[in-house]
Amino acid sequence: MTLITTRRAALAGVLAAPAMTRAQAPWPSGTIRIIAPFPPGGSVDTIARLVQPGLQQRLGAPVVVENRTGASGALGTGVVARAAPDGNSWVLVFDSHAVNDVLQPSLGFDGLRDFTPAMLIATSPMLLCTPNARPWRNLGAVIDAARSQPNGLTYGTVGAGSLAHLTMTLLAGEARANLIHVPYRGGGPMATAAAAGEVDLVIASRAGLGGQVNQTIRPLAQSGARRSPALPDVPTIAEQGYPSVAAEAFWGLLGPAGVPAPILARFHAALVESLAEASVRDRLVAGQGVDIVASTPAEFAEFLTQQMTTWRRVVRENNIRND
Repeated sequence: MTLITTRRAALAGVLAAPAMTRAQAPWPSGTIRIIAPFPPGGSVDTIARLVQPGLQQRLGAPVVVENRTGASGALGTGVVARAAPDGNSWVLVFDSHAVNDVLQPSLGFDGLRDFTPAMLIATSPMLLCTPNARPWRNLGAVIDAARSQPNGLTYGTVGAGSLAHLTMTLLAGEARANLIHVPYRGGGPMATAAAAGEVDLVIASRAGLGGQVNQTIRPLAQSGARRSPALPDVPTIAEQGYPSVAAEAFWGLLGPAGVPAPILARFHAALVESLAEASVRDRLVAGQGVDIVASTPAEFAEFLTQQMTTWRRVVRENNIRND
């Protein structure tokens, strides 16, 4: 080997060293952020903060929850879509994720292609409730009032295109009732408005209603295909005469597209262990009223595909626009 060849080989090794170091760098190597794309006080923020301590303990790195709100969760979600796929940025999405990129194409991301599914954490039926000051005791009375009052009845949700909005759109169509949508910027503001009687009805998961159920608001129906074991005394919408109206809220974690498989596997394993803690499970199931799923990444990807297919069809057929 000549001196020139030797020098070239040495130079190539020096140039390659940083790349090799990056490729073999341990993870996590810094602060991990979980973006909650809704305001504090709602279900997304609450669930993110419930899993945060366990993740931090098991991953051995700081884990912070960062609220990036706006556009029915799409603004914060877009931050993660554009982040480096290094395992340090994740977003806890809500059911609005299934249609956000259709309702708001200018945000510039695809709800499937631009993300790495990590886990479907939980699902939950939504509760259709009314402030205690309103007179209705069941869904039939609500529908009668919506048909008879000149301006109909108002209902609050976490935003245009949310699963709650789409579910109520289906119900209004099937019942031929005048139900007026009032979108809020997340579960916290919505629950506060419902408790104050600003709207006639509110629909969200029990977690999203911020502890107001059976306190300041009265449940009239739940949206699942069957009664939740956590809510055995609340009839479903289907039971009360509208069998085609069924939906469940969901919460799941996504990373940017291209998160390396070893990082995804370790992050998922830490999530599984965190959700297996008795205290976390109790606060999610008993406290928030959700059903823990703890899916695999592949199962979450399949679930998202099904949700997007179903609810995007509702958006198109009802000409729903972002408010």
